[in-house]
Amino acid sequence: MGIYVNPGNGSMHLAVNSEIYVDKTKLLEILNKCIGTEKHFFAVSRARRFGKTMAAGMIDAYYSVGCASGELFAPYEIAKAPDYEKHLNQYNVVHFDVGSFFYSAKTPEEVIPAIDGALLREMLWEFPFLKELQPKNTPEAMYLVFEKEKRKFIVVIDEYDCITRDDAENEELVLGFLKYLRGFFKTEESKQFLALGYITGILPIKKIGGESALNVFDEYTMTDPDVLVDCFGFTEQEMRALCPKYGFTPEDMHLWYDGYYMYGPAGEAKEEEGEEGKDGSVRMINKGFKRLWHIYNPNSVVDAFRKKSLGSHWRNTGTFDSLQQFITRNYAGLKEDVVQMLTGQRRIVNIRTFQNDVTQFKRKDDVLACLIHMGYLGYDAFTKEAFIPNAEVASVFEDAITVGDWDDVGDALRHSDELLRAVRKMEEEKVAKAIAASHQDYASIINYHDENALATAVMVSFYTARADYFVKRELPAGRGFADIAFIPKQEGRDPAMLVELKWNRSVKTAIKQIKDRNYQGALSDYHGDILLVRINYTKKTGKFTCRIERI
Repeated sequence: MGIYVNPGNGSMHLAVNSEIYVDKTKLLEILNKCIGTEKHFFAVSRARRFGKTMAAGMIDAYYSVGCASGELFAPYEIAKAPDYEKHLNQYNVVHFDVGSFFYSAKTPEEVIPAIDGALLREMLWEFPFLKELQPKNTPEAMYLVFEKEKRKFIVVIDEYDCITRDDAENEELVLGFLKYLRGFFKTEESKQFLALGYITGILPIKKIGGESALNVFDEYTMTDPDVLVDCFGFTEQEMRALCPKYGFTPEDMHLWYDGYYMYGPAGEAKEEEGEEGKDGSVRMINKGFKRLWHIYNPNSVVDAFRKKSLGSHWRNTGTFDSLQQFITRNYAGLKEDVVQMLTGQRRIVNIRTFQNDVTQFKRKDDVLACLIHMGYLGYDAFTKEAFIPNAEVASVFEDAITVGDWDDVGDALRHSDELLRAVRKMEEEKVAKAIAASHQDYASIINYHDENALATAVMVSFYTARADYFVKRELPAGRGFADIAFIPKQEGRDPAMLVELKWNRSVKTAIKQIKDRNYQGALSDYHGDILLVRINYTKKTGKFTCRIERI
């Protein structure tokens, strides 16, 4: 039993002995079905903190001949599978994390020799007869072992995209690394010794000339997880089962950690069913029926339960700088899209042109696709729309913007609390000035005299209200108005707010229109105080006026 060659089951023991453990051994049953077939190559890409490393340790514990894991897996789903014992601890396993070598290397040139040197040393220790044969690299050593023992290998590589993601401009290193990986997966020798290839990362496999650099792999990604849809992250049902024990409501968890829409197989479904966007609904995607799963960030959910604190548990993952770098790139329309998504809107994104390479962005959609794979944006494959998935991720965006180069947007976010206080105090002139300032800032991004720009300016201005309110925006039903309802999360503490933005109307008339309009859809279950906030923009003078009434 070694670190890299035939590792033990210590990682799996740590996982199952944790305070919160959710059974994900279904993954092993899926892998078992592919051993001995052409489809034995799995490339799994998920955002950070989605359980990729835990799953890799589970694979070690189940397959490695270096340990005995029958009792460890007996209580879990995999033990019910008909081929459970056939594969249990029956394979030589080679497992390494590219990141641990990449980040410890003094120079890029040291990375590949360091990986192969560490693996080869353990191979020689585990299989002493290799010393006489003197294999020149690890894949050759694996072939020689197979020839002697007739026991196949399973190769597990964590953070396979580390080099192509973090040193992408070093073309010599990237190509050299991809060539090294081919020795494990794309040679005549590997066809003999390999039972299963399993690699994980954040980004899908880098494309070269529009094609995957490791095209033997089937990819399971944030945008198309297929049969692995519920094998990473917490599902709606798993999250709900944990809530009562820790004193949180499903609504709390939904607001903070949900928002990753992933579509998987729909079984025998023959037609669309369920409400759009709801967990379990079925939709036709790419000429096949797919079932929607709401997937929660598992580490964030666990941290929230363990610490008994709702909030962002994502800030120390090392991705803040990269988010700031990406969203401040000067691609036409990128800034507008990010701002609109911050206010709860969605944007259509073409994810197909992204080359899975952080140095080859050609348009804003490439940046947005990258952010989807990194977990900073959710993606709905049915509508092909991107959106900020939850309050946790939104807080990371806020931080990246307020300390970054987007001074105009950052100022609006920073002043949002002041505006909210002014509305509650019914300080009409102060509210009008704050909206005017926000509109001026946001209008520098897109067309100033555009009703959607005005509505977005209002949403940005009231951004921090989302902490205390559910925000519902009614799409414009005619030229010149946009209605926004702010419904308190805790009824009785704060008044509801109905905000209406008009062009070239009197505020007096507007208040009457708000009163007369039927708002039962947005406020059907609300019985507390309501503030009617009418904001009018006069195009000729460029001035804002405000009228606020309490009812």
